[in-house]
Amino acid sequence: MRRELDLEDCWQRWFDRRDPIARDRIIVHYSPLVKFVAGRVGAGLPNSVDPGDLVSAGVFGLIDAVERFDPERGVKFETFAVPRIRGAVFDGLRSLDWVPRSVRSRAREVEGAFQELEGKLGRAPTDDELSTHLKLTGPEFRKWLASIASTTVGPLDRALVAGTEPRALTGDVPDSPAMMVEESEVRRLVRVELRRLPEREKLVLSLYYDEGLTLAEIGVVLGVTESRVSQIHTKAVLHLRARLAATGVA
Repeated sequence: MRRELDLEDCWQRWFDRRDPIARDRIIVHYSPLVKFVAGRVGAGLPNSVDPGDLVSAGVFGLIDAVERFDPERGVKFETFAVPRIRGAVFDGLRSLDWVPRSVRSRAREVEGAFQELEGKLGRAPTDDELSTHLKLTGPEFRKWLASIASTTVGPLDRALVAGTEPRALTGDVPDSPAMMVEESEVRRLVRVELRRLPEREKLVLSLYYDEGLTLAEIGVVLGVTESRVSQIHTKAVLHLRARLAATGVA
């Protein structure tokens, strides 16, 4: 009980006079939330990604949440903070350039296959057509998708750029007006291209991103294995990347 009163007092001191000591105590109190979010993100990543780096990035999201929180909006702090912590973790993950170049290369080859085959066939290519185009056997193609799958974690807008070069190499200034306009246009194009995807790919993306189901839960809905859902999800993200590239969006 006393701990709750202490926290409430810290919030009051922070709201009233922006007391930095009170802010630091609030951050310490909610630090387990950062570890929880970072742990959820890290669960789908290779061992080469240091969990400590994800936690460090998430702390910046927590700090931002504390500084922006307005209780008058009637939203619990945890509800307000989690998306900001998660976003900071994914941004930190991207800046780490953790995706091996070999995986980025494979992703680009699959995207290229999508573009070429769709142009020739006038429809979405099948797995067999993609693997034949890439001169791979079926099992080899599935292994490629499995290696690329870890780049498609996180919100869809981040998954769509996770296989590209890190933002630090592009010269873009995050949150600049030009950057925000560009991201708004990308979101519009993503919505357009999503509607053109094959039904199963569209369903998997909808259940994963809109409904918040896990890959295992989607597998139950579709009556397939979790690994098959992962393949469909990865294909769908690569398909979207290819279509966005075809429209001129890098």
